[in-house]
Amino acid sequence: MQEPDTVCRVCDFAGLEPVLDLGITPLADALVRPEQLNTPEPTFPLGVFFCPNCGLAQLGETVSPELLFCHEYPYYSSFSDALLQHSQKNAEQLIESRGLNSCSLVVELASNDGYMLRNFARRGIPVLGIDPAEGPARAAQAEGVPTLCKFFDKGLAEQLSRDGKKADVVIANNVLAHVSGLHGFVEGIRVLLKPEGVAVIEVPYVKDLVDHCEFDTIYHEHLCYFSVTALDHLFRRHDLFLNRVEHLSIHGGSLRLFIQPFEDTQPSIRTLLSEESRLGVNTIEYYSAFAKKVQEIRRTLRELLEGLKSQGKRIAAYGAAAKGSTLINYADLGTEFLEFVVDRNTHKQGLYMPGKHLPIFAPERLVEEKPDYTLLLTWNFSQEIMQQQEAYRQAGGKFIIPVPTPHVV
Repeated sequence: MQEPDTVCRVCDFAGLEPVLDLGITPLADALVRPEQLNTPEPTFPLGVFFCPNCGLAQLGETVSPELLFCHEYPYYSSFSDALLQHSQKNAEQLIESRGLNSCSLVVELASNDGYMLRNFARRGIPVLGIDPAEGPARAAQAEGVPTLCKFFDKGLAEQLSRDGKKADVVIANNVLAHVSGLHGFVEGIRVLLKPEGVAVIEVPYVKDLVDHCEFDTIYHEHLCYFSVTALDHLFRRHDLFLNRVEHLSIHGGSLRLFIQPFEDTQPSIRTLLSEESRLGVNTIEYYSAFAKKVQEIRRTLRELLEGLKSQGKRIAAYGAAAKGSTLINYADLGTEFLEFVVDRNTHKQGLYMPGKHLPIFAPERLVEEKPDYTLLLTWNFSQEIMQQQEAYRQAGGKFIIPVPTPHVV
C-alpha cells in the first residue's frame, strides 16, 4: 500500500495508519467518450488511512479538484427521485424551523443542478448556489437558481461578505468529504454565516460504511470518511460548533450536521460521541476486520457471477455511478461478466464506464435486451430502482445486490 502523501486532513498528525488498499484505479466519475476508448486513462492509488489522533479515516492520495469536478462532470442530482424527495423535505423543515422569508439568504455549496435550492426559490426565499462543475451550474441557472461556477473557499466567502451576502443558512450536502482544502472551506463557512445562522451539512457516516462494508463509496472524490469525533475536532478548530446531528438512512447511512458559530450542544451529539467511544470507532482496531470483509465481498461476488455465466446467463448492471466504478474496477468485472450498464442520467448515456469500458445505455435497455440478472451498482437507491424496473422483473429479470453480502433479489 502506498504511503499517504499528506498529514491528517483535520489535525495535521503525521502518523497515519493504513486501513484498506483498493489498488490503482481510474477516476470514478471520469466516464469515457467513444473517441477516448483507445486512449490511456489516468489512474491513481486508492488507499484509506486512519488518524489515531483525531479519528479521521481518509484517502492518502489527493487528485486535483480541477481534474475531478470542473469539466464534463456527469453527476446531476435531479435524476434521483428519492434524493429530490429527501431534499424537498429537508428544505421545508428548514423554512419552518428557521422562519425563512424574503429577507433571508440561503447559500448552498456544491449546489449541483439546483435540485435543493429550487425548493427555497419557489417560496420566494433568496438563494445562491456555488458549484465548480460547469454543466450542473448551467442547468441550475436555467432553472432560475442563481449560481456561481466557482470553488468555495475562505476568499470567496470574504468577497460575498463584503458584497453584503451573509447567509442565514448554509447548506453543504455530500461535499465536505470531497474538499481537499478542508480548513479553507470550513473557515469560509464561518465567514459566510450570520452570527445567528446555521450550516446544515450532510456527510456519509464512516460507522455505516464500515458496519455495512460499503467500500464502493470509497473513491478519489471522497477524501474523508467522517466520524462525529473527527467532525467535532474539525469545526472547533475554526470556532464553529457541532450542536445537533441527525442520523439518516440515505446513501447507505449519513449524518445531517447542524453547525453554528456558538456552542449549544444537544443530546444527539453527546449520544453519538459516547457511542463512538464505546465501540472504538476512533481506534485502528475498529477497522481491522474491514479490509478482510471487503476482500470477501470481491471473492463472493466474482464467484456468483462466474457461476451464472457458466450456466449461460446474461448479466447487465444498473447505475453508472462513482460507487459502481469502484466496485467493477476493484472486483475486475469487465465485459466477460457484464454486457452493459444502464442509467437514467441522460448525460451518461452513450459513454463508457472508467477502466472497464462497459457501454452505458438508458434503463429501457433492460426490458429490450432482457438480461437474466442485473448487478445493482447503485444499491443505495435499490427500492426506487426496483420499483421503476417492475416490467423487467415481471419479465423474469433479477437483481444482484453486492453489499454488504452479494445476494439475488
